[in-house]
Amino acid sequence: MASIHIESAVDVSADTAWAAIRRVGDAQALFAPVLAGSEMHGDTRTARFGNGLVVHERVIDVSDAHRRVAYSALDSPSLTYHHASMQIIEEAPDRCRFVWTTDFLPGEAASNLRALIEAGTAALKTNLERGGHPARSRQS
Repeated sequence: MASIHIESAVDVSADTAWAAIRRVGDAQALFAPVLAGSEMHGDTRTARFGNGLVVHERVIDVSDAHRRVAYSALDSPSLTYHHASMQIIEEAPDRCRFVWTTDFLPGEAASNLRALIEAGTAALKTNLERGGHPARSRQS
């Protein structure tokens, strides 16, 4: 099994970042332009990527206690297995760390998946720090 682990410092409070990430049905607001749309149906999120790819993801857990979301892609065209988690760790009053860990098969998908995760992480950081996510403006 292959794994990708990416961490990024984000210059917003952990509460602000967590309020945005825990809204799993509104992922496009946090990850735009990498995500073009997202919607929830029960525990399944449909994610529409900017490149046209559509993936259905089962949201497994949203833990307020650990500021962690876990999910699994159900129908990725290039993966036979996928499980990921995103977590927010407080570092200072106005700074947190975003941690994204993804386990997947086959390992040959690593370069394409890493590029997507890195782009998503950069989008999250930009959107949160610019205050472009609805959760941030409500807390300001």
